[in-house]
Amino acid sequence: MSTPLDSSLVAAQLAFFGNLRKNWGWLLAFGILAILLGMLGLGMTFGLTLASIELFGILLIVGGAFQLFNAFKCKGWKSTVWHLLIALLYIAAGVIMVIDPVLASVTLTLVIAWILIAVGIMRSIMAFQMRKASGWYWPLISGIVSIALGVMIIVQWPISGLWVIGLFVAIELILHGWSYVFVALAARKAGKDETAAA
Repeated sequence: MSTPLDSSLVAAQLAFFGNLRKNWGWLLAFGILAILLGMLGLGMTFGLTLASIELFGILLIVGGAFQLFNAFKCKGWKSTVWHLLIALLYIAAGVIMVIDPVLASVTLTLVIAWILIAVGIMRSIMAFQMRKASGWYWPLISGIVSIALGVMIIVQWPISGLWVIGLFVAIELILHGWSYVFVALAARKAGKDETAAA
C-alpha cells in the first residue's frame, strides 16, 4: 500500500516525464549513440574540428543569406544598411570558414583560449569576493582550471587549433549522451513506480 508521500512522488514523476515513462528506450538509445559518437570523435579530433568549422561556416552562409533577403524586404527601415552589412559579414565569415577551415579553426581556438582565461579570472575574483561563504573555493577551482586550459591552448597554439574544437565537441557529445542515459533510466524507474503504486 502506497503512502501519501509515495503518491505525491509518483504524481510529480507523471507530470515531469509524461510519455517518456513508456518510451524511455529511445532516449536511452540516443544517449548511448551520442556517447559512442563522442568516443569516436576523441580518436579523430582533427577531422571533427574541420567538420565542425565547415558546418558552422555553412550555417553562417545560410543565416546571412536569409538576413540579406530580409534586408531587401525592409524598405524604409532606417537600419536597413546595417542589417545588410551584418548579413554580408555573416556570409563572408561563412565563406572563409568553408574555404579555409584550418585557418578558421586556428583563429577560433585562439579566441576560445583567451575567453577561457578571461572567464577564469572573473570566476577567481568572484570566489575571493565571496570567501566568507561556504563553498567559496568551488568557483576558485573552476576559475583556475579555466585559466590553465586557456594557457595550455595558447602554449600549444597554432597546433592546438587543429584539435581543440574537435575535442570540445567530442566531450560535449559524451556528456550529452550520459545526461540522456540518466534521464532515460530515471523515466524507466518512474514508469516502474507508477506500476507499483497502481
